[in-house]
Amino acid sequence: MKLILFLSLPLYALDQITKQLVLRLISPYETCIIVPDFFSLVNVTNTGAAFGSFKGNNIFFIVVSIVALLVVLVLLVRRRRLDPWRDLSLALLLAGILGNLTDRLLYGHVIDFLLFNLHVRYADPWPAFNVADSCISIAVVLFIIHSFRKPKSTA
Repeated sequence: MKLILFLSLPLYALDQITKQLVLRLISPYETCIIVPDFFSLVNVTNTGAAFGSFKGNNIFFIVVSIVALLVVLVLLVRRRRLDPWRDLSLALLLAGILGNLTDRLLYGHVIDFLLFNLHVRYADPWPAFNVADSCISIAVVLFIIHSFRKPKSTA
């Protein structure tokens, strides 16, 4: 429960505050260059999933997000043993799901604003994303790392 209060909720708040700032300060599809040829702030809407895939399926993603939110909450609240990697991953996932679900419910789409140009073939620039997307991505990486870790044997 501490992770929800001290990690998930502050990250959710950061996500929503940054999106409100973007909505107020950057016009849709305007680019605010921060680091030339590398990093910009934008105001882009996304009605789909990662990288803008499956556009126009907002209701579907709302339902999936609500189900995922409930599953993550149950796993966080009803944990059987202390597992910091798992709990951290779930707390990050919770923040990300809440952030993007809030956008979908309020606006009918997700607000993306972080735009990096990594000068990588097929991703030039990298698709815009937000704090919630970052939380979800980090959670997935932590889940993968956790899955390769050997469980400590109880002696």
